[in-house]
Amino acid sequence: MSDTLITIIAIALAAVLMFVFPLMTISDRTDDVAQLTVETATTEFVDTIRTTGKITKANYDQFLETITSTGNTYNVEMEVQVKDENLGKKVSQATSDKIGENVYYSIYTSQIEDELNGSKKAYYCKEGDIVSVSAKNTNQTVSQQLKNFFYTVTGNDAYTVAAEHAGIVTANGK
Repeated sequence: MSDTLITIIAIALAAVLMFVFPLMTISDRTDDVAQLTVETATTEFVDTIRTTGKITKANYDQFLETITSTGNTYNVEMEVQVKDENLGKKVSQATSDKIGENVYYSIYTSQIEDELNGSKKAYYCKEGDIVSVSAKNTNQTVSQQLKNFFYTVTGNDAYTVAAEHAGIVTANGK
């Protein structure tokens, strides 16, 4: 009886070592590839905006297509901090070229998407605006599901694939 029990335990342990751990390793590598893809796509998207001075519908759709090709769903947040040219401050040195005196107001994802889906099909920035884009996965990856099953270390709200990039626009879009 005890030999049979030890044999069953050995077979179960061998099955775990042969199938589960390689599956976890492969799923972790898949998350690493997805992370790299999202980081690269986010950086290229922001750098394109910075150098051209505009967010076009084609560029935005290409960015979304690239990151969703990883098999995950993402929450993409964009923010453009627009440099206010009309300061309205009454100070003795009110030039917009000086550091520390610039005033910015923010335009967010929904407002930018409204512009992209409107008649212009683009959102135009000007030199000195600050653009930031972040993307975080909203679904649970296979790696997260396996870790939840075996370790219960990640919660449902945790994300494993995320990227952020920001920069100052160097060209006028119009």
